[in-house]
Amino acid sequence: MRPLLCTAALATATLIAGCATARSDGHGAHAAAAQARPSATGTPPASTATPPAASDVAVLVASDGSPAGRVMAFAGPKGVLMRVEGQNWPTGWHGVHLHAVGRCDGPAFTSAGAHANHSEGPSPHGLLNPSGGPDLGDLQNVYAAPDGSVNAEVYAANPGQIVTGLSFLVHANPDDHFSQPIGGAGPRIACGVFETAN
Repeated sequence: MRPLLCTAALATATLIAGCATARSDGHGAHAAAAQARPSATGTPPASTATPPAASDVAVLVASDGSPAGRVMAFAGPKGVLMRVEGQNWPTGWHGVHLHAVGRCDGPAFTSAGAHANHSEGPSPHGLLNPSGGPDLGDLQNVYAAPDGSVNAEVYAANPGQIVTGLSFLVHANPDDHFSQPIGGAGPRIACGVFETAN
């Protein structure tokens, strides 16, 4: 009778251990699955990729020849991001545009020509223009602080856009993004030519 009890006890202990192992393995599998799933907020996992370096830089000069900052261009898959670091600008909003000719002869900077425009045919000016705008030179306005500094980013949404050799123009007034030919942005007060970054 005693050997039978020992055998039964051994079998019971083996069954309990097996269940505990199964629970432990099951818990581990659930934890691994939970780690593999996106978070409840839908936020993708953080990228470990290194941000791209600037592809081009334009050094800005004012109409009197004094330094006016710089613009760094970063080429993306669907356009170009431009980081504007201005100095000595008049306080307030300013229209900024990409111009087709890479020359900045002061004081009026007319040497920079007209806006960069679509190769398949010119488009009218204006980010808000419903009649075929914008053109490739149209960008967002930027604001200069009371101390004349500017820290802003503007974006040209054009896949394959190359800014090397184009001019970055700063205007005296804001762009209304609608009226022709330059949205009432006024005189050109600073200019820089994009060159390949070192």
